[in-house]
Amino acid sequence: MEKGNMELKMPPDKVSCSRLPVLGLGAKRKLDKENAPEPKKKRIRGPGTAVTTAGSRPRVSTVATMPRAKKQEAAQKAPLKTGPWHTTAATTDVKSRKPISAVSAPKPVSGVSPTTARKGPSKRPAWDVKGQLCDLRKEFSACQVQTEALTKENRELKSQFGQAEQQAKTLEAENKVLIGELTEIRAQAKQDQLELGKLSARVQEQEERLHTQEGLIQSIQEERLHLQEERRNLAARLEVQEAQLQESMAALAKSQAEITTQAALLAERTEHLHGLEMERRYLHNQLQELKGNIRVFCRVRPALPGEPTPPPGLILFPPGPNGASEPSTRLSLTRPPEDRCSIIGGLPGPPVRYDFSFDRVFLPGSKQNEVFEEVSLLVQSALDGYPVCIFAYGQTGSGKTFTMEGGPGGDPQVEGLIPRAVRHLFSVARKLEAQGWSYTFVASYVEIYNETIRDLLACVGGAQKCQGVEYEIRLAGPGSKELIVTNAQYVPVSCEEEVESLLHLARQNRAVARTTQNEQSSRSHSVFQLQISGKHMGQNLHCAAPLNLVDLAGSERLDSGLSTGPGDRERLKETQAINSSLSTLGLVIMALSNKESHVPYRNSKLTYLLQNSLRGSAKMLMFVNISPLEENFSESLNSLRFASKVNQCVIGTARANKK
Repeated sequence: MEKGNMELKMPPDKVSCSRLPVLGLGAKRKLDKENAPEPKKKRIRGPGTAVTTAGSRPRVSTVATMPRAKKQEAAQKAPLKTGPWHTTAATTDVKSRKPISAVSAPKPVSGVSPTTARKGPSKRPAWDVKGQLCDLRKEFSACQVQTEALTKENRELKSQFGQAEQQAKTLEAENKVLIGELTEIRAQAKQDQLELGKLSARVQEQEERLHTQEGLIQSIQEERLHLQEERRNLAARLEVQEAQLQESMAALAKSQAEITTQAALLAERTEHLHGLEMERRYLHNQLQELKGNIRVFCRVRPALPGEPTPPPGLILFPPGPNGASEPSTRLSLTRPPEDRCSIIGGLPGPPVRYDFSFDRVFLPGSKQNEVFEEVSLLVQSALDGYPVCIFAYGQTGSGKTFTMEGGPGGDPQVEGLIPRAVRHLFSVARKLEAQGWSYTFVASYVEIYNETIRDLLACVGGAQKCQGVEYEIRLAGPGSKELIVTNAQYVPVSCEEEVESLLHLARQNRAVARTTQNEQSSRSHSVFQLQISGKHMGQNLHCAAPLNLVDLAGSERLDSGLSTGPGDRERLKETQAINSSLSTLGLVIMALSNKESHVPYRNSKLTYLLQNSLRGSAKMLMFVNISPLEENFSESLNSLRFASKVNQCVIGTARANKK
């Protein structure tokens, strides 16, 4: 036992390869095998070698003794590996290269004959560990030799594969170059074919053109012969015409003398006509001044369908000194008895009558053309260089907007003052062109809402086109007295259609609201300005003046004009702003009439913008519009009282803006 153990610990080269059994060792080994765990199988791998496990019967490697032909066949049947460093044993060169033969198998390991390797050692008993270990070492040495041979063969194959791969890349690059050259040659050939087709068509076209030119040359030659004949005829006629020309020259000289005489007469008459035009303007202005530079017209609207019939005697129109044929200038408003109660007994008091006198009173049946006929001469003063301002004043629903702009639907019979005035100005301007005058017109349309200026020509759908744009009243330039609204649209116009489109846009964008007095009440002052500039080049005269047509917001007391809805606060603010600006307008007119040193133009945006048309050099007309209904008696009375105060004012003599 001890001897056996000592032999196991000896080096491999000292261990004996004896196969003789040791007494007692077999039984002990059998017990050790039963109690010991199963030994781990050691796998020894090598290219082409068999797997040998410890504890099993050793086998002689078959790869080492395999013939070369069988090795090549096994290498070819082995699975191909992908990647740059794996290839088969036999590879084929690109195109013309011959297939590379497999590397020959390594020679058999010395010391082990093929016959012995095939047969293998005889089976050793399980207890002969030394013998088994000796066999394994021999087999391991053979595997190492075979591994070295296969490694060498693998290097050679990798080298050959790299060369083949490099050659394949070179050939591929050459192939791409040749393909590119072939593509270019084909494209060039196609282009040459197209060019050839174009040249062929051009040659054919030139041949047809040549044929046409030949025919044209022939026709020209024929025409040349014809023209030569005609030339001879014309030469004969020329001699006759020259004789007639001499006679005509003598007649022309006589006519030129007459023309010179007529031109002198025409210049004299033109000068006389210009003098008459200037005299007409002077007399026209004198007539307007005699009527008053501040005039007040009163217009009573008719009762609309659905409204109650006004009681008789509520509004009376007393006739003038010359009877009913004379236009009415007076109006009487009678308070109904039930509106007042006597102090004693609380019985209804007697009716109270309020008499008013104006420059003209228009009855409910008056037409739009009758109203404009009365103001047409005042409108024409704007062409003569006098600032003109026309107001429409009154409570909500009294017909101010109808008077200024007209009714809906575009009916010419109900057109208001603005479209009629513009048409009249364009018509007169065209007539004055024959006398040497030329006029230009620039229109603007703004509204003043809660003391804030809005441009009605720069709005879309009632909202400002550019949010955050501020409009302020400024002088047009250094040294100029003309006032403009910054950032507002000033549109040159030359015909009535252009002005009508501007009025339509402004009508959509004006601020309106529902009140207890009217379904759609104008809650802002709208100012239509037409800047008129005229010049007479022959007389070196220039004139410029604005025509202002103002539709004032509805004037009413806070309790009656205020709507009863969630917007009470907004309506209250609007009414306060409207009444404040109208009060300022009255104060300005009174200050101008009293020749006061300070005129409060800046107290309101309305009077500040219109100050050049309110001064003593301007002509002003106010329409006071009232309702015929009994329920509007108080508001009508207030409007008439305000208009009566304005009518009593007298402003200085108007002066034309001429240079």
